[in-house]
This record gives sequence, C-alpha cells and structure tokens, in this order.
Amino acid sequence: MAIGFVLIKTAPAAEREVYNILKDLKEVEEVHSLFGEHDLIAKIRAEDFNRLGQVVVDEIRSIEGVEDTKTLTGIEF
Repeated sequence: MAIGFVLIKTAPAAEREVYNILKDLKEVEEVHSLFGEHDLIAKIRAEDFNRLGQVVVDEIRSIEGVEDTKTLTGIEF
C-alpha cells in the first residue's frame, strides 16, 4: 500500500472546483484547503507507487485549474 500527500497550486478562484473534483476520485481519502504557498492538500492511498503516480499525473494534474503539484510519499509501519 502506498500513501501520498499531494500539495496542489490552483489557478486563481479555481480552488473550490478542483476541491470538488478531487473529493470524488476513488484513491483520494481526504482533501483540505490550505493558506499559503499551496491551495489544497490531498491524501491518496493506492495499491502501489506506480498507481499513486498514475493518479497524480493522469487524474490530478489533468484537472482544469491545477497549475502545479508536489507529491510527498510515505509508507505505513
């Protein structure tokens, strides 16, 4: 099991629309709005790191309004 935390920068005024799309993605467990350098953070759980990468690249980065992402990966002990 792979876990990722994706920090997301959105286009101005696109935060709510991106948030609503993210919360409906299968692998996204949590989405939160942020203040500061990034606009949103999403917690992703996938069966492996390959799938986690696919979710970030193919699903999250393709959302209209997403300008940049930074993914932090981790494992469960």
